[in-house]
Amino acid sequence: MTVTSEAAPHASVGAMPEGVHLPLPDPNLSVEEERQVRKQELAAAFRLFARFGFSEGVAGHITARDPENPHAFWVNPFGMSFSQIRVSDLILVDHDGTLLEGRRPVNNAAFCIHSEVHRARPDVVAAAHTHSLHGKAFSSLGVPLEPITQDACAFFEDHGVYADYQGVVNDTEEGRRIGAALGDGKAVVLQNHGLLTVGASVAEAAWYFITMERSCQAQLLAMAAGKPRVIDPETARQVRAQISGALAGWFQFRPLWDQITAEQPDLFD
Repeated sequence: MTVTSEAAPHASVGAMPEGVHLPLPDPNLSVEEERQVRKQELAAAFRLFARFGFSEGVAGHITARDPENPHAFWVNPFGMSFSQIRVSDLILVDHDGTLLEGRRPVNNAAFCIHSEVHRARPDVVAAAHTHSLHGKAFSSLGVPLEPITQDACAFFEDHGVYADYQGVVNDTEEGRRIGAALGDGKAVVLQNHGLLTVGASVAEAAWYFITMERSCQAQLLAMAAGKPRVIDPETARQVRAQISGALAGWFQFRPLWDQITAEQPDLFD
């Protein structure tokens, strides 16, 4: 698993006794092994997104860059339920929209958005976008997430807002504008549309989508109840450094991975 090195998955993890260890990504995988890991995490992420209710008809997609061909990505087949996606169902598409592997077509919006995000961010392995309920509700405000909770601090000064909604994404030019709004951050709020997150692994991109959706829900609830108190910038940056990053995102996804793979092992088929 190609994840950037960090000191620890979480700041609360300190020195451990001999014989005690935490799961960590394997940095010595072959290309074939790395491809399989990315596809397995992709299938698991779709199953989890289905469980969390992130699907909306045929909308929504998660992509994983192929480790051998960086100009191609694995993605869900158009019109297939997140809850039924298996590794063998995933399709491979290049940045020109050519289907390289698979038996079903790609969602055109998925191609237009993700091809340009992957093109703009060569450091990104995966990108996730769905029309989740609280993400699309929050996106209608056209504002960034505020650091009103510890979890929301993960996105402080690390996400953008794309404020030029022009209907269903049907051309790569809008995908380029979304990539520009993302910048070098981990996420972007697509106004009147939803959320998009990226990561150095599928696990990271999926985790940040899940926690961003929940942070949107928390902010909407807090705004409905009153005026939320915002964490000061210095503290928010400190917390972001403690709970955020490629390895932290990968590690946060582990309990969900363990749960869904134990309950639904057919996703590996």
